[in-house]
Amino acid sequence: MATTHERRGGGEPDAAPVERKRAERHHDAAAEAAMHVRAADMEPYVGLRYVAKLFRIIALILLMLLIAEVAIGLYQQGMQALPTLLAVGSRLLVLAGLLWGGGDIAILLIDIGHDVRATRILTGRQAAHHIAQHHGADQETPAAQP
Repeated sequence: MATTHERRGGGEPDAAPVERKRAERHHDAAAEAAMHVRAADMEPYVGLRYVAKLFRIIALILLMLLIAEVAIGLYQQGMQALPTLLAVGSRLLVLAGLLWGGGDIAILLIDIGHDVRATRILTGRQAAHHIAQHHGADQETPAAQP
């Protein structure tokens, strides 16, 4: 079977490999751009981190207030202040626990955001790789046919 070069008479070089290489470079550049990580995907969650710290600091302040209130109540009224201190102390302790838990939830939301970003990047790269494979296969199929 005669090659393209032989069919043309042998004097003119074959331009098909040059065009194929140019298409492959363009295809590789498009796949590289599709797999690029955007700056928006790498932005930190500054606001949620501040909220987590704020909630935890407030929880610690409430615990210090609880300790101070118990100390002052016992110093001023002795054991007579115990029922009042238990009621007020339990409320402060529950509120501090809720605030600390709110800080933990904010940290959990940050972790979920990181997971969502990683999934988005991975899915985009897989889609670009899939398209690159099928686009490359579609270009090779007509060239292989006579």
